[in-house]
Amino acid sequence: MTRTPSLMARLGFPETTGQGRFITANAIDSLGNGLILAFTIIYFARTTSLSLPAVGVALSAGRILATPTAIAVGPLVDRFGARATAVTGNLISLVGFVGFLFAHVVWSVVLVTWLVQVGSVTYWTSSSAMVVMAAQGGERVRWFAFIRVLRNAGAGLGGALGAVTVALGGATGLRAIVVVNALSFAAAATLLARWRPAPAAPSPETETAKTGTSGGAAGAAGAAAGAAKVGYRTVLRDARYMLLVGINVSFVFASLLNSLLLAVYITEGLHRQAWLAGVLAVMNTAQVALTQSLVSRRLERFRPMKVIAAACALDTLAFLIFASLYSVPGWAVFVGLFAAVGIRTFAEIAATPHTSNLSVAMAPEHMRGRYLGVYQLSYTLAQTLAPALLTYLLSEGPLCPWLFLMGMSVCAAPAVLLLERLGNRAEQRRGQETDSEASMNAASKVESRSR
Repeated sequence: MTRTPSLMARLGFPETTGQGRFITANAIDSLGNGLILAFTIIYFARTTSLSLPAVGVALSAGRILATPTAIAVGPLVDRFGARATAVTGNLISLVGFVGFLFAHVVWSVVLVTWLVQVGSVTYWTSSSAMVVMAAQGGERVRWFAFIRVLRNAGAGLGGALGAVTVALGGATGLRAIVVVNALSFAAAATLLARWRPAPAAPSPETETAKTGTSGGAAGAAGAAAGAAKVGYRTVLRDARYMLLVGINVSFVFASLLNSLLLAVYITEGLHRQAWLAGVLAVMNTAQVALTQSLVSRRLERFRPMKVIAAACALDTLAFLIFASLYSVPGWAVFVGLFAAVGIRTFAEIAATPHTSNLSVAMAPEHMRGRYLGVYQLSYTLAQTLAPALLTYLLSEGPLCPWLFLMGMSVCAAPAVLLLERLGNRAEQRRGQETDSEASMNAASKVESRSR
């Protein structure tokens, strides 16, 4: 008798039985980040005597100093496990946000910013490996989609609550946000420490098998090489994985559109009202929160690489629309902005669960932490370089940043197809090696019987 899927399953949500603490910890973490991240500059500008440029330099310095964190965290995930490492990351963030209350000079702002960034990167480097622990029955893509829903909904709600608190409470409200945020990281760390995921089911990941990146094959290779010396040199020599990291850089730059480029382009390039950027940012958050799981469910029948390549094409179209708005009539600017943000968000919704799944499926189990450390570094480096690069390009002309982003997306699409071909070749080689080994074993048995 065929079991009828539940409503949640039909909407694209994964099976969450027994994972309540993990889900709640993610929701609290996202809510806390939403509360403070949008107000960090305002916080230090209003609660210290530092000038706005000094605050900006201190925040940038703290984030730059934290750049190597993902590389340092990778071996810790391999040695101590993703859950313990994520708990440590939340505790570091807790210490950092408590430090916000006592940071009044440049060096202390640099220090607490560094701590918060180290904690955040530690947590997110471990996060994908924790999804593997939570996912059962080949539902990794659904889990990655679900986590994105939690992150966007939590960040959006946190940002709204933070804005209201700042408007009503001023500097006191900002300090209250910091205290609540610190407590949220303490709660998230406690929940993760008490989370006991069930052992992973042995069922294959159908979506990764289609791309030639079977987690089972990687796991078997990892088990065979378990006693071998491991290090980042092995990751850097993995051409397929480094190609995936390069592809992800394109998506990271595209995802920074709302936070770094859109408001400046609307006000300085198009000479429109600043509130438009806020409306579009809310639209982006709502679109992800409301449609992510359902869209991922609808796209399950397509090959993951085909979905990612199509997302690259949609990004290219969105950036082309943004660039064209510089020379269209006034009414078309509004229509074009909403259309471009909608297309860009849909591309993000389609691609991100699959790229996240590939980042763990392509990594040998015994080195998963190191692989994810390199993958997380693509986020860190892009987020560090993007503010200076995109604003510089915009200063050179309103079309320059869009041409740059279009170029990245155009290059990423064939790279995705190359990644699929390399995966198929790897699967064929493994199949040939398996057939050859089976033939040799059969011949050996026949020879032993003849004797």
